[in-house]
Amino acid sequence: MISESLAQESNPSPNPKVAESSESFVWTKQWYPVAVAEFLDAERPHAIQVLGMDLVLWRDGSQTWRCFEDICPHRLAPLSEGRVESDGTLLCAYHAWRFDSQGQCVRIPQSQDAATEAKHCANPKACATAYPTQERQGLIWVWLESGAQAERESQQRPPRLIPELDDTSGKVGKAFWNIRDLPYGWDFFMENVADPAHVPVAHHGLVGNRYEDARYYDMPKVRDLTTQEGFAFGITPTNPVVKEATHDFQPPCLMRIETSFVEGGKLILVLYATPTRPGWCRHIGRQVFVKNEAGKTPPGLAFFALPMPTWLGHILASLFLHQDMVFLHYQEKRLASRRGRWLEKVYTPNPQDKMVVAFRQWLEKRAGGEIPWAEGYRETGTANNQPSLYDVWETHTQHCHVCQTALKRINRLSLVAWLGAGVCLFLAILLDARFYASASEPGVWQLPPVNALALIITALLFAGSGYLLKKLSQLFYRYEFHHADND
Repeated sequence: MISESLAQESNPSPNPKVAESSESFVWTKQWYPVAVAEFLDAERPHAIQVLGMDLVLWRDGSQTWRCFEDICPHRLAPLSEGRVESDGTLLCAYHAWRFDSQGQCVRIPQSQDAATEAKHCANPKACATAYPTQERQGLIWVWLESGAQAERESQQRPPRLIPELDDTSGKVGKAFWNIRDLPYGWDFFMENVADPAHVPVAHHGLVGNRYEDARYYDMPKVRDLTTQEGFAFGITPTNPVVKEATHDFQPPCLMRIETSFVEGGKLILVLYATPTRPGWCRHIGRQVFVKNEAGKTPPGLAFFALPMPTWLGHILASLFLHQDMVFLHYQEKRLASRRGRWLEKVYTPNPQDKMVVAFRQWLEKRAGGEIPWAEGYRETGTANNQPSLYDVWETHTQHCHVCQTALKRINRLSLVAWLGAGVCLFLAILLDARFYASASEPGVWQLPPVNALALIITALLFAGSGYLLKKLSQLFYRYEFHHADND
């Protein structure tokens, strides 16, 4: 009972426990961000998962993104292995059945004649299951129930948008969207971003210093906990340039972290997380900068606020994301192996844990205690073919059209650099041989001619560039990090 009482002491509510509510959080009656539209190849379908549901995203002839269940009604083949045809339909590549933007089957080429085909296409069993979908603020959002009733309900609840992203006054700066599949659950992502105390420690040298910035602060409640709207906590500032900061959890997918500065202006960290399958979530994030009255942009998160190509920001994100990942991946496994409620498994004596405790109590008391994975969901594959902990290719690059394009260009430049080095070296040797052949004093060592030296230096520059480009290209595939090496 000691651990229970200590956990209750850190509870942000006047009551030791979050009250039960007759109102239930329905996980399928929500909008989830599943992709960044500009990063997708619009000419092909894309397999995704949400709550263990296998879905497919594709763009139809009206340039509108659609979401279907990733199952062809004919023989249950994956539609994500199909094709987006020039007429704007989605073709199942198994038997060439075609579906329009609403999921209606419009072609069954194996039919005896046109009348028979029309009859089969009109059968409701021939339809693909379509889900409400919308594109807002550059993200593709999916509602996880289908049918006419779901369409009406989805129109009554807006997605968790960021109002500042719609500002066109010039006062708001917007960094690139980043997206990554992370090898730990949605709840552990939200727990982590509800915990600012870990930042200067886990991200030592990148954001703060583990020896100087791990200090006491309080987290006062800013917004009361409710089933549908979540809750928010503030942070008593320890940095003299910060006026106030808040962490605002808006279920099911958004943690909005807003920092206001003494000189004016705000930094908003937009952190979305969508539960994909057990032990995994899809993170989509962005920095938003609100300038002060003098037009000055506030500081951002480490070097990620600097102007850079989107693809570079994506691969450098591993430097930050993998610092948390090694903790959360194993933390999730170890907590799952222990019996009892979350509060009984951990020790949370400090006020910095208030929001984490509140989140776990919201999940337990208001949202069923766990994510309701799709009925019949089965984890596919084995540990041998799952992405490794430090993988970048399968968790990002293979799904990002922008990064794939950049990787191809870097590989080409690397090849050109190596070829250039070889050509320059060959020419230098040729010039040097001709020099010695014409030398008046054979056998006496002499410096190579200036032209040959210039070619050798150029060859070294080319070779160095090729090596650096090759090292850079590796970040599209894997980035390994160990805290013991981070001095």
